[in-house]
Amino acid sequence: MNLPVIAFGQQPCGFFPKRFLVAKFRTARRLQSEIGGEIVFFLHDSDHDPRETQTLLRDPRTGHEARLNFAFENKIQRKWSPLFLKRIAEGWKDGVARQLPAYAGPRGVEAFRACGATRVADFCLEMYRLLGLLEGVRVVRSGDPGVRRAACDVEDFFVDTPYEGETVRARMAGGVLRLHEGGDSYVTLSPFAFGKEQISPTRDTRLRWMQSVIRCTHYIAGAGEQAYLHPEETPEITFVPRDTIDRSDEAHTEREP
Repeated sequence: MNLPVIAFGQQPCGFFPKRFLVAKFRTARRLQSEIGGEIVFFLHDSDHDPRETQTLLRDPRTGHEARLNFAFENKIQRKWSPLFLKRIAEGWKDGVARQLPAYAGPRGVEAFRACGATRVADFCLEMYRLLGLLEGVRVVRSGDPGVRRAACDVEDFFVDTPYEGETVRARMAGGVLRLHEGGDSYVTLSPFAFGKEQISPTRDTRLRWMQSVIRCTHYIAGAGEQAYLHPEETPEITFVPRDTIDRSDEAHTEREP
């Protein structure tokens, strides 16, 4: 008899995880306690949007908010490189560490100082591990070449593409690779041959692409996901709304109890 596979997905969402991601972990663990099986965290580290990793911290004494994000080595990386390839600028960690005691408790500050990763997605994932979120959880990363080779073909996708000395995530549209500059402005790239190891899904094809690898039985859906998921494409999945949590966009800074 096959055991349940309880999955949820998320881009790296801050060097301290956003509280809505913590709620997904808690929902998955609650469901696991009821039906058994394993928990799989699908980390969509192929995403390139630097806004995903903005971290909203709040001073518990004054209520003052700080919105912090990684500093990247250059503008091309910041705008277009996938999160698993964005490199953290030298000196960024030391500068943030000096600010953290106002916003995070000793355990959260200790975790941040102990994290030695030099790329954005790796740093986020290691922080989630240091905060205790990943205990007993299998992590599947969309940037993993093995995952990409095993995934199904999708009609709407991005391609990791060389551009001006960096690797960028370009959208394939009408047989043309393009980078979005903002508004109606795009950069069209020269065509080149690519393989499955360079392909990652769009928002609308991500669930089907992920499911072809993970083959989950249950999926924890966040509030935003529920608006665009297409459950009819994966009738084998039971969709479970994540538990509610207050201040969902704020960072979670301490170890999980």
